[in-house]
Amino acid sequence: MPDTPPPCDCSSIDALAAALQTEGYFADRRLATAVFLALKLQRPLLLEGEPGVGKTELAKALARVLARELLRLQCFDGLEQREALYEWNYAAQLLHLRAAEGTATADALEQQVYQPRYLVRRPLLQALEAPAPGALLLIDEVDRADEPFEAFLLEYLGEYQVSIPELGTIRAALPPVTILTSNRTRELSDAIKRRCLYHWLDYPEHARELAIVRAQVPQAGAQLTAQVAAFVQQLRAEPCAGHFQRAPGIAETVEWARALVALDTLVLDPEVVRDTAGILFKQRDDVAALDLALAQQALQASQPQG
Repeated sequence: MPDTPPPCDCSSIDALAAALQTEGYFADRRLATAVFLALKLQRPLLLEGEPGVGKTELAKALARVLARELLRLQCFDGLEQREALYEWNYAAQLLHLRAAEGTATADALEQQVYQPRYLVRRPLLQALEAPAPGALLLIDEVDRADEPFEAFLLEYLGEYQVSIPELGTIRAALPPVTILTSNRTRELSDAIKRRCLYHWLDYPEHARELAIVRAQVPQAGAQLTAQVAAFVQQLRAEPCAGHFQRAPGIAETVEWARALVALDTLVLDPEVVRDTAGILFKQRDDVAALDLALAQQALQASQPQG
C-alpha cells in the first residue's frame, strides 16, 4: 500500500497556493489568503459562488494537501439532524435488550443501550472524532438545507462540538477543517455567516482558466486549449452573456475540452461549438441560443488582436 504523502506545512499563503497547484487546483491570491486564514484561525470557511466555479473541488484538493480524511455532508431540502450527526443502531439495541431481558433493571438496561458503540456516526460526528491529523468536513450546498438545519449547525460551527442528549457534549480534540459551500439559491442566515470566514468565488480570469484547462486536460493541443479558454471567457462577457441564463463554469470548460479531444478536434469552428453546446450549458434555451451565428461572433471576439 503506497505511503500517504506528508501534509503541506502551509506556513505561508504562497506555500499553500503552491501546494494546491500541485493537486491541480489554481487558487488566486485572495482565495489562497482566505483558506490560509481559515486554517490559522481554525474557523470554518464559507464559499459562495455560481455553480461550477470550483468550490467543492477546493475542498477535495485541500484535503489532499493537508493529508486529512475528506468527509462530505451533501445538503438537500429536508435534511435531518440524524442524517448529518448520528442515529442509534436500533436493531443492535433491540438485540441487546432481548439478550439481557430479566437480568437487569430498566434503568441499567437504558444505560447499557445508550453507549457510543451503538451510535451510527454521520459526517459531523465523524469529523469531531477523527484521529490525528483530523478531518476536513465539506458541508456542500448548505443553501439547499432549510433554516432549522442551519440553526442546528451553529453549535458545531461556533465551538466544534455537538450535544447528544443521551451522552452529553462531544467536543473535537482536533478541530476539523470545515468548508461550507453555497450556490446562493437562498440567503443564508447572519448567524451562520458570523461563525465563518467568507469568500465569494467568482469565475476565473483568463490566465487562471487557461492554466486549469492545461493541467486538467493535458492531452489537448496548445492551440485548442488556448481557444477553449478564450472562447468560454467570451461567453461570460457582454454582449454574449446576455444571451444565456447561466454562464459556463470551470467544470464545464474542462469537460468541454475533454469532449473536444475525444472528437479529435484540433481547432474550434462554429459547427463543433454548436454541436457540443450541451456540454457548456445545461438549460435548453441556453443550448439553443448558442447557434452558428453567435458561435462565430464569439470565436471572432476571442481571437487575439493585432
